[in-house]
Amino acid sequence: MTGYAAENGDTAAGGPPRATTRSGIGRRRLGGGILALGGALALAPIPLAGAAERGAPGAGRPVATDAGANMASGAHRPTLRRGSAARAGLLQGPLDQLVREAEAYLTDSPKHPWYAGAVLLAGRGGTVALHRPIGKAVRYAAYDETTDTGVEFPAERQIPMAEDTVFDLASISKLFTSILAVQQIERGTLELEAAVASYLPDFAGGGKQDITVRQLLTHTSGFRSWIPLYEEPTREGKLRRLWNEVPASTPGSTYLYSDLNLISLQLILERITGHPLDALLRDEITAPLGMHRTRYNPPASWKPKIAATEDARLPWSGLERGLVWGEVHDENAYSFDGVAGHAGVFSCAWDLAVLARTLLNGGVYGRARILSEDSVDLLFTDFNTAFPGDEHGLGFELYQHWYMGAMATPRTAGHTGFTGTSLVLDPSTDTFLIVLGNSVHPVRSWRSGSAPRVATANQLARAVPVRPERGRTAWFSGMASASTATLTLPELRLGSVRSRLECALWWDTEPCSDRLVLEVLEASAGQEWRPVPFTTVGPGPGHHRPEPRPHPEGWVSGWSGRVWHRVEADLSAWRRTSVRLRWRYTTDQLYVGRGAYVAALRVRDGGVTVFDSARPRDAGRIGAAGWVLSAD
Repeated sequence: MTGYAAENGDTAAGGPPRATTRSGIGRRRLGGGILALGGALALAPIPLAGAAERGAPGAGRPVATDAGANMASGAHRPTLRRGSAARAGLLQGPLDQLVREAEAYLTDSPKHPWYAGAVLLAGRGGTVALHRPIGKAVRYAAYDETTDTGVEFPAERQIPMAEDTVFDLASISKLFTSILAVQQIERGTLELEAAVASYLPDFAGGGKQDITVRQLLTHTSGFRSWIPLYEEPTREGKLRRLWNEVPASTPGSTYLYSDLNLISLQLILERITGHPLDALLRDEITAPLGMHRTRYNPPASWKPKIAATEDARLPWSGLERGLVWGEVHDENAYSFDGVAGHAGVFSCAWDLAVLARTLLNGGVYGRARILSEDSVDLLFTDFNTAFPGDEHGLGFELYQHWYMGAMATPRTAGHTGFTGTSLVLDPSTDTFLIVLGNSVHPVRSWRSGSAPRVATANQLARAVPVRPERGRTAWFSGMASASTATLTLPELRLGSVRSRLECALWWDTEPCSDRLVLEVLEASAGQEWRPVPFTTVGPGPGHHRPEPRPHPEGWVSGWSGRVWHRVEADLSAWRRTSVRLRWRYTTDQLYVGRGAYVAALRVRDGGVTVFDSARPRDAGRIGAAGWVLSAD
């Protein structure tokens, strides 16, 4: 089944998934990925190889020798080892909470379990601080559609999850195809802006002569999300349907996630290399990196260590197959003998962590290099600046809160798979998260959305400490959704034309949806809080300090670089007035960022400091609702 339709729960009630067009609320939530500072869109030009910004700042001062390494620095390229949270530069409490929240989805959520089981892996730098199996890899023999229940295997035939359980990755397979394509771009055998038809002349049918390789990799080709190629009994028939397919939109005009893009890319790779895709995967990625549990078409001997997927029967499946276990779940990939550009790769959590570490290292793992640093930049750089909310590198999705949760940054890359899998890489904190679940076991209709993915990503993001700019603690807003938290100063009397508020500020929120607002309440104005304009200044290169950035509407939102900023607000408009000031942090009901931190609060009235949070008496007068003092 196509990853796009399935990830949206867009399955026809009486048959296989219907073809869909992008509605804007679904695989990616429109506007969810808009990069904003104070509400202003920041859209970069489409990059060329090597043009991506490097050296993204970390979340705070390093707390371990292998934590916070930047993927493009070239100076620190660790290989993986198990270790403690402290060794990884992570906090143990949020990792424990990550497991607890993942286990909650083994029960009804709300009507059925989201998955029968999962393997969770989280790390930072070269340290895997969490590798935990939960639930069952094989639990159900069948699905009873009349009662909407799973028919369980006898207890002795059920198989618990293990650290090395192998999963059908579904659409995460697209990442491997994309990496293989970028390798060929690097070698000069494939051109990013070349027409697909220049490699596959028959592809030009149906008006597709202008579709480019880049448009395949960024899902801007105009292809609809999928077509039932499995209905054609021969490979020639499947290709004929692809050649004759007419784009649903003008190439380059719309973002529309489509399996057909990666199937087409597979055909290009096989044409220019002379090798089948499964051989390319083995020779170019998995063998060099030692990913020995990653391949297409796992052998029968692997079956006891493979997580089962769906009781695939009509009408909910396109094919009548019974329990799918050890074979690819996706119908089109199955009809391509298990080897397809969009689906079909099986792997385990540790192997995917090796891939994650390789990319965060800039393309190298140990003695093996599979990509240059400039090529890795193509994976982590947004080519879809014309489609805010659908940020995309070459093959990799970027800045998607709907499954990356609070790990999402403009350079956070990853992908999901319909079977219940996900991979997230955050170069800004050098963290990686793998969640492999069998969420179509026993049937695809039992789960919707990405709640476990978001929950686990939020906790890994929380596990990365944010050290106060000065002192031991800072006020932290928390990361709750659908909430409002206020941090209020006591009533102050201002008398000078040079009165101002100063503080240190750190923020990372879901862009535009969640805001941090500075507000004032005049003693004589009742209960009407009004926004206060302010400026922020972040750290600059070396000893250079950038120009102040104005926020005339009195709020910030989105990505701030996860570094501390200095804030100054002119309060002269309230001269000879008694006022109260507060920071108000408001989140919507969907997703959150890492939150906000405030420290070193001062109010100066001319040459007099009338409030200073460093003074114990003043600190005790701060009214905190939802904010907590935090050392991390």
